Amino acid sequence: MRGPQIGTISSVRSPPPPALGARYICKDPKINDATQEPVNCTNYTAHVPCFPAPNITCKDFGGNETHFTGNEVGFLKPVSCRNVNGYSYKVAVALSLFLGWLGADRFYLGYPALGLLKFCTVGFCGIGSLIDFILISMQIVGPSDGSSYIIDYYGTRLIRLSITNETFRKTQLYP
Repeated sequence: MRGPQIGTISSVRSPPPPALGARYICKDPKINDATQEPVNCTNYTAHVPCFPAPNITCKDFGGNETHFTGNEVGFLKPVSCRNVNGYSYKVAVALSLFLGWLGADRFYLGYPALGLLKFCTVGFCGIGSLIDFILISMQIVGPSDGSSYIIDYYGTRLIRLSITNETFRKTQLYP
């Protein structure tokens, strides 16, 4: 974590605020209207300020104590963001639905060979158009450059899960 103060809460001098016992409040990220992603996104992460509740004292790793009144930024919370290059999800789905039999969806997403093949075969006799519509609407097929679709910030988006050292399931050990 980065920010002005990093540490642990050492003492609370008053009861927590009535907002469900929250000890800090983080602002919503500022959203770029063009990309629908948080502003100042670097390395797929943006940072938003968080404000500790009033009358909380924090001690950092150096032993310095800071008393918060509720108006100072206590730390910056990382918020994930995605790489977008101008391909709209709504446009891709609309092209696939209405002009998919001409290959317009594949041309738009940067797959000219598949677009030309769909154009010459009239969307593989309609079957390929239906399959492409399903794949694009489920966000399985995306832009050819590897970027993500521009989707409304609070819109429906899928997150692909992958197996890594942090996500694999360990075998259960019984006593």
